[in-house]
Amino acid sequence: MYIGYARVSTQDQHLDLQEDALKRAGCEKIVVDRVSGTVAERPGLAHVKDLLRAGDTLVVWRLDRLGRSIKDLIAWMSWLEQAGIGLRSLQEVLDTTSTSGKLTFHILVLW
Repeated sequence: MYIGYARVSTQDQHLDLQEDALKRAGCEKIVVDRVSGTVAERPGLAHVKDLLRAGDTLVVWRLDRLGRSIKDLIAWMSWLEQAGIGLRSLQEVLDTTSTSGKLTFHILVLW
């Protein structure tokens, strides 16, 4: 199952672009947060962790929606890999359900 995660930093920003892209990508569920990416504990992200199961794929519009630092992204990727869950980022055209996608992710975060 594809589960989408969208985030905006302020109440004034709109989620439409992200939600539309996630729906087009085939997400069956979309969880949203309206909180700064610098906040580590986000209610939507906690809910996403509860929803995801082995074999699922977490889909984000851009990697910075998931984490604002390399450290955050590496921690998420580590958790996803251990749980058998893929990560797909639409803007970076990244899909870690393939070997080349995993390599691309590692190159992006180390670059």
